[in-house]
Amino acid sequence: MITENIFFIMNIIGLLAFAVVGALKGIKKGLDLLGIIVLGIMTALGGGITRDLLVNTIPYALRSPNDMGVALIGVWCAIVIFKVFNEDVSNKYIIQIPDAVGLSAFTTTGAMIAYNFDVSFFGIIILATLTGVGGGIISDILLQKTPSALTEDFYASCSIIGAIAFYLAILSNLSLEMSAVICSIVVLMIRIVAILCKWSLPKFYSEQK
Repeated sequence: MITENIFFIMNIIGLLAFAVVGALKGIKKGLDLLGIIVLGIMTALGGGITRDLLVNTIPYALRSPNDMGVALIGVWCAIVIFKVFNEDVSNKYIIQIPDAVGLSAFTTTGAMIAYNFDVSFFGIIILATLTGVGGGIISDILLQKTPSALTEDFYASCSIIGAIAFYLAILSNLSLEMSAVICSIVVLMIRIVAILCKWSLPKFYSEQK
């Protein structure tokens, strides 16, 4: 029951945060209301659906009566945020902070699902990371952008580190609940520090001929 409660809480947090992020991206891009809703929903649900398909199960988002409603609430929150802050919505922190929260929550749910399906160490990392960044990748593709998870900041790396922390906690005989909490804290803290310190991975450029 405790494990189910933690998964439920993390899932709700991730859905709300990523729906807000996706909808704000749509607003900044100048999409109409339908476009904003679609982008918010796909950002919120995309990572979890991808994860569940990889473990050969019906996506949780399609089985849960709550996920779509929570995503729509997140879209509504984004519109309220835009109305309140108006032009200040262009401030990158208004998107980056909820995005960090969503990344933390969804990386954790991905790691928990991976553990329940008894996949390997690398399987845990892959499923946790895809759950965390999958929705953002889908939203960027819909906006005809190169996914920011692959080009900007220290982002997907936070999920990878969090998944490793989760695995090490499990190996240390900590409970699944405690391992999930450790994973979420590690991802959130590293992502916040990365934002504030402007961390990024090295890039390699080829000379154009």
